[in-house]
Amino acid sequence: MADGSVLPADSPVPDEIVRSALIHATAERVFAIIHEPGWFINDGEYREHKITRQGAITQVVDPVHGSFQLAIEAREPPNRIRFRWLGGGLGAISDAPNNTVEFIIDPAGTAKRNLVRLTVRERGFAKLGLDEAVRRRNFEENYRGWEQQLRVARELAEGGPRTSDEQ
Repeated sequence: MADGSVLPADSPVPDEIVRSALIHATAERVFAIIHEPGWFINDGEYREHKITRQGAITQVVDPVHGSFQLAIEAREPPNRIRFRWLGGGLGAISDAPNNTVEFIIDPAGTAKRNLVRLTVRERGFAKLGLDEAVRRRNFEENYRGWEQQLRVARELAEGGPRTSDEQ
């Protein structure tokens, strides 16, 4: 894998990405960050998004990456939230190609030492109907991207939001 890919060239594209990070904060503090639909749509630096809701669908507009549709499938504060990331326009959720993105917060420390493990699970690459090369590129980009997004969550939870002026 000298070319920088995360998958061997001859292996099939997995349906799921699982990444984790340890965060020195309470589960409640981390959940306050990750429960926002689309908080993870960024380039490694948190940006506020325009968020609107139409029934079960949330429209997230990122000033750089554009518009995305999400639905909240499960919400169990302060330990879990799962979004369905829709590939189609507004309409019936079941009609759109989609991935699910689930965030799970587990205790990793003691009561005296706030430490949690934030795990992201993105599932659904196999059902997106894309050809193998496109599916592989999307998987690899997202695999690397989750490392950035988990770093963003850690920075926000441990020290508050950082602006470009502070870096």
